[in-house]
Amino acid sequence: MTLLHLVLVSIIQGLTEFLPISSSGHLILLPALTGLEDQGLVIDVAVHIGTLFAVVLFFWRDVHSGFAGLGRLARGRVDTPGARLALCLVIATIPVILLGLIFKITGLMEVVRSVALIGWTMILFGIALYWADQRGMEAKKSDQWTIRDAVVMGVWQAIALIPGTSRSGATITGARALGYDRHSAARLAMLMSIPTIVASATLMGADVIATANQAAARDGAIAALFSFVAALAALWFMMRLLRSVSFTPYVIYRIVLGVVLLVYAYS
Repeated sequence: MTLLHLVLVSIIQGLTEFLPISSSGHLILLPALTGLEDQGLVIDVAVHIGTLFAVVLFFWRDVHSGFAGLGRLARGRVDTPGARLALCLVIATIPVILLGLIFKITGLMEVVRSVALIGWTMILFGIALYWADQRGMEAKKSDQWTIRDAVVMGVWQAIALIPGTSRSGATITGARALGYDRHSAARLAMLMSIPTIVASATLMGADVIATANQAAARDGAIAALFSFVAALAALWFMMRLLRSVSFTPYVIYRIVLGVVLLVYAYS
């Protein structure tokens, strides 16, 4: 890969991983629309590691609390906010791991990687986000997260394995439909990304190790760095913007891009 291609992939992943506009959809579209070669598994894992470090750093206080609670949870005690957060994160991650394994074993992931499908999911799940954001109440805060809500949001997150859906967009949609305020919905969606990214990277780790070499390791390090910086910028932008603006700008972007992709796919 050229340096320009590498940086482009990294920035796209970093910017779109946490914004509700689908990182996987954009990464699939890059080679489909530009003719550039697919970035490959090593770079996929590297950019996800970069975004993982970004979200951990940005929400370090919550992450520290959850890790501390994980130890108590392992001893069967759910008596602190950190332990409850850890329990909910574990529960919310189970659906996406199960569905991800099914996709990997059956090869369905390759079947759903089409421009037309991404166009439709961009539009349909954009409309779902708009509906949930406009109709959802602002009654719950992130520290009121329950096991039931974690299950519901976990199912939404699993559905987002379909390219173009957006993991963050789907989980935010689920949280807003459950009555969480915008900031709390985004916060929970970002925290849910941490175990999901770890699980995804672990699942692909064996394949990466088998194909990695010195050049791939160098490219991976560059990709991780740029995706880390871009993801931090995206997180700061979205969480700051949510103080005064709804998710409507992202919905508009999704619908416009979806229409363009459908025109391209069917023309």
